[in-house]
Amino acid sequence: MPFSDYKTALVTGASSGIGAAVVERFRREGLEVHAIARSREPLERLAERTGCIAHVIDVVDRKKLASLAETVQFDILVNNAGVDRPKKFLEADPEDIDLLVDVNTRAVLHLCRLIVPGMVARDRGHVINISSIAGAYNFGGNSTYHATKAAVSMLSRQLRIDAFGHRVRVTEICPGRVATDIFAHVHGDTPEIRERFIEGFELPEAADIAEAIAFAVAAPVSMNVGHMEITPTLQVLGGLQTARPATKGDRQVTAG
Repeated sequence: MPFSDYKTALVTGASSGIGAAVVERFRREGLEVHAIARSREPLERLAERTGCIAHVIDVVDRKKLASLAETVQFDILVNNAGVDRPKKFLEADPEDIDLLVDVNTRAVLHLCRLIVPGMVARDRGHVINISSIAGAYNFGGNSTYHATKAAVSMLSRQLRIDAFGHRVRVTEICPGRVATDIFAHVHGDTPEIRERFIEGFELPEAADIAEAIAFAVAAPVSMNVGHMEITPTLQVLGGLQTARPATKGDRQVTAG
C-alpha cells in the first residue's frame, strides 16, 4: 500500500533522533503527522521546520492519548518512544523498572489498543514498532530494557494474528547502534560517552532508519515487511563466553 493510500500518522518520541527523522520523512510524502513528545521546545522546532502537528504529551498519560485517538483516525502508528536505565538486574531500582515498563511496553500496548481497532474497521493501516536488538540478543547491564523490548517484539507478531484478514500491516524495526543522542540521554553528554559510543564508528543515522520505515510503508498492499534488523555493518550480534568459577573467595569471574 503506497503512501498515497495513507493520510495521517502518529509518531511517539518525536522530538529527536529516529522519531524526528520519521516525522520529517513522512512529511515529505505529504502525510498529516501528529508528533508526540515530552520536550516542548525541540518538538515545537520540529513543527516549525516540518509542518507536523505537535502534541506535548507523555506516552504514559493514557487519558491524553485516548483523547487524541478519539479525535483523529490514524492510518500509521509509529511506536518509537523509549527509555533506558542501564543497570544489572541484581542492582535494579524499582523506580527504573516501573519507568521502563511504563514507557517501553505499557504505552505501546495502550496505543495499539486505542488505534489498531480503527485500522481493522477501516481495513487500512500500518503499525511500526521500534523495538531493539536488545529484544533478541543479550548484553550486560540492561535486563529490564531487554525484557520490555522483547515484549514489543512479541506484541508485533501477535498483532498480525489478531488483525488477520484485514489490510493492517505490522512492522517491527530492530535497530542496533545508531548515531543518535540516546547515549547522551542515558549516559550523559560528555566527550567520553561520545568517544565510547559514536566517534570513530561507522553507524547508521536516524535518517537511515526512517528510510527503512518508509520502504516498509511504501510497499504494495500485498506485502508486509514484518521484521527489519538494522545494525552497523561492523557490529556483530551475539557471541559465546565461558566463565571460570571463582576461587579463594574471589567473587569476580573472568571470561575465557
